[in-house]
Amino acid sequence: MKLTENPISRRKFLSNSSKAGLAVGLVGSGILSACSNEAKGDAQAILATSFTQTPLSFDFGALEPHIDAMTMEIHFTKHAAGYAKNLGEAVGEENVNTNKPLEDVLAKISNYSTKMRNNGGGHYNHELFWQIMTPDAAERPEGDLAEAINSSFGSFEAFVEQFEAAAKTRFGSGWAWLVVGEDNKLSVGSTPNQDNPLMDISDFKGIPLLGLDVWEHAYYLNYQNRRADYVSAFWNIINWKTVAERYNAAI
Repeated sequence: MKLTENPISRRKFLSNSSKAGLAVGLVGSGILSACSNEAKGDAQAILATSFTQTPLSFDFGALEPHIDAMTMEIHFTKHAAGYAKNLGEAVGEENVNTNKPLEDVLAKISNYSTKMRNNGGGHYNHELFWQIMTPDAAERPEGDLAEAINSSFGSFEAFVEQFEAAAKTRFGSGWAWLVVGEDNKLSVGSTPNQDNPLMDISDFKGIPLLGLDVWEHAYYLNYQNRRADYVSAFWNIINWKTVAERYNAAI
């Protein structure tokens, strides 16, 4: 699903034009001209990603014992910061318009360099990752998102099982995802390395609502080779409010 395409019907979009809608998916298509400036701003705040690293909203140690402070500090200040720095270099080398969201680049990533693909993906994935974690996590989602999970997977427990399978069986490094697709249905899958479901080269497509980093640097200091334990611990720190906001903006 390319971001320049409309992931929902134009009729449905126009009938809901007061909502933020699929901001990122519609920015490039011009369809957002049907929305108010306020709606555009709200939508971009939820679904659009800048090219620079955003400060964490919590302390490095706030997610303990599920993710330890040292892992968070190294992950954020070294790995994620490195992707942001290298993305900045790639942007300069390829004359990218940074007034548009990073999602516009990812949707056409086949037109760009490997450096842009790896670092654009790495930056986007991590920016989302920090947003969907919190030390004040609820046990599970509520409202429309909860209903959508039940509709798409049968139950929250079935969703957890499928998501964990995607995370645990991703060979090597990569990410597990919960996405919303063109049919507004939720699905679970994974991508290798720093690829993500927004990329036109990805076999698994959709608008990411939730992503789990399963590169070893995300968990090795605490969990060593026990990826399954790390995946299980993730459910204790998910910011379901943010995930729900992304879902509501994407349908």
